[in-house]
Amino acid sequence: MAILLAADSRVIIQGITGSQGAYHARLIKEYGTRIVAGVTPGRGGEEVHGIPVFDTVKEVREIAGHLDASMILVPPRAVKDAAVEAIENDIPIIVIITEHVPVHDTMYLRALARQRGVRLVGPNTIGIISPGKSKLGIMASFLYPPGHIGMMSRSGTLSHETASNLMYRGGGLSTVVGIGGDPVVGTDFVDLLPLFAADPETEAVIMIGEIGGNKEERAAEYLHSSSYPKPVFAYIAGQTAPPGKQMGHAGAIIEGSLGKADTKAAALAAAGVRVANSLEELVEMVCSVFK
Repeated sequence: MAILLAADSRVIIQGITGSQGAYHARLIKEYGTRIVAGVTPGRGGEEVHGIPVFDTVKEVREIAGHLDASMILVPPRAVKDAAVEAIENDIPIIVIITEHVPVHDTMYLRALARQRGVRLVGPNTIGIISPGKSKLGIMASFLYPPGHIGMMSRSGTLSHETASNLMYRGGGLSTVVGIGGDPVVGTDFVDLLPLFAADPETEAVIMIGEIGGNKEERAAEYLHSSSYPKPVFAYIAGQTAPPGKQMGHAGAIIEGSLGKADTKAAALAAAGVRVANSLEELVEMVCSVFK
């Protein structure tokens, strides 16, 4: 089954005529994802890699019917309008790849999405991949072999490295979700844990966190208060980061006593999570349980 994205998911790409949109549309199509259409206002009637382009999401819905997901790859200031259009047309999953989206726009979109029952992933995410089935993101597909480990991560780069290390050890993944590196995102670790728990193809879950915010602590609270049915493994990046300095992502910053790697790791460990001190140790832990 995997989560969020299946082999038969029908998707669109908003911003498909841009350089990045067109490039990733080709890779996503080559992976086998069912791209129904692309959307760029004013470019309706064109084609990109054989994918028809429409001016609006509404036009696509009227012609193609049900859609399962949309990927948004437009400039930061255009994200809000693109996402609102997707939400108002009842697309259940919206993946915002774009970085540098204004925080206020993300907060508005998150509230609107929750009100409408829409799953918002990102912004500033690598997207979603269910290896061997479908992908809606910008990750290097060959690094993500199919298997039975679910992964959710704040970092795209660390997702790639972890997936690669698992691959070389003979491991594979059921679904990988980049939750995004911004301080405010649409979907958090705590939102994905129940989905992985219910997925029969997922036997264990990897969580890759980092300094800043309280996403890992909230996940720890959820795991501590529930009888989670599957083993969870974690790594927290930024163990030597100095306070007050942004480390890569906008959300990766320690403020006072909040957001430190050691406190996150301690909270997760207290909740029964197996916490690694490095990505190499993380993969070793997983492979020692799932050979």
